[in-house]
Amino acid sequence: MPTKRYLILSDGTSYAGQAFGSLATTTGEIITNSTMNGYQEIITNQVHHNQIIVFTQPSIGNTGLDQNAYESILPSAKGVVVREYENLATDHLKRISLDRYLKQHGIPGIYGIDTRQLRHHLQQTGTLTASIVDVNDEHAFDQLTATVLTNQQVSQVATPKPYPNPGEGDNVVVVDFGLKHGILRELAKRNCNVTVVPWNTTSERILDLDPDGVVLSTGPGSPNNLPDSVLTMIQEIQSAIPLMAIGLGHQLFGRANGATVVPLPVEHHGSNHPIKEIITNETFYADQEQGYELDTTSVDHSRLFITYIDVINGSIQGLRHRDYPAFSVEFLPDGAPGPKDRVDLFDDFIEMMAVRRRNDNGATY
Repeated sequence: MPTKRYLILSDGTSYAGQAFGSLATTTGEIITNSTMNGYQEIITNQVHHNQIIVFTQPSIGNTGLDQNAYESILPSAKGVVVREYENLATDHLKRISLDRYLKQHGIPGIYGIDTRQLRHHLQQTGTLTASIVDVNDEHAFDQLTATVLTNQQVSQVATPKPYPNPGEGDNVVVVDFGLKHGILRELAKRNCNVTVVPWNTTSERILDLDPDGVVLSTGPGSPNNLPDSVLTMIQEIQSAIPLMAIGLGHQLFGRANGATVVPLPVEHHGSNHPIKEIITNETFYADQEQGYELDTTSVDHSRLFITYIDVINGSIQGLRHRDYPAFSVEFLPDGAPGPKDRVDLFDDFIEMMAVRRRNDNGATY
């Protein structure tokens, strides 16, 4: 018989449901994700560190987990909330079920929740914290309101030591702020010889690795919580070698060039926002995992120009430096789980490195 559990929110709202996954009590920031598929990639994306993920897609768990689709080895999400849960233990590929996977990693799930009503509620209230608990009482709410979540998410999920992802092509250094494996997969497809380094690695140590280019990865939390030394590293790298920045890396790239970053009123997680490329006026869809945005009025247009914007809310989705071979995107071009409309940005990065090799004395990018 299913175990009854409760989802309680910091504004006093509560929802009754049934347990799956771990039976642990958990607390985290609650966010909604509107992507129609790819729940495995979403749960294992380190951008969701300390977050409880609400899926608005009605049915979750109806496919097994694929070993080739993990975005991290150890997920750091705090919980999963769904409307309907299908406990398919295996499929013809003998993949494990979501229930078993969550149990393995101590992540609780709750189903039987009207997730679309919950999404509407969160759109009205803005960011809230939440708990998944056994008993819906005053003590549980007191515990929830007393919990303080860390703002040091990057240091908790990023690699503490460098490691390789070998290839025979371009020598690329990836700075890990909460790296998702889709970035490594796309670089591997292009035969890049990758070294992943910790988020607090200095520019001197990065340049000692003699990279052809540097990628600033995605990651959780606010870029404003990272020290100014990270911005100094970016400033020194962008003037020396080609640079590509994604997600949190994009926000840090903007900050390193004078822009300010502010929280979104309501975080956006999903793949249903249209994004427009300014130069071509082309509109496409891409995966976003976004809790913060660059303040448009703070962008120094003598240093940066805006390359992409979100058609719905007008937020900046891409930047390019006017003087250096450096660019950034807020959305996730690796397309894990998708769409893959802008996976060619990795090809642009490869071409930037090729141009640099062809003209070490200074090329026009």
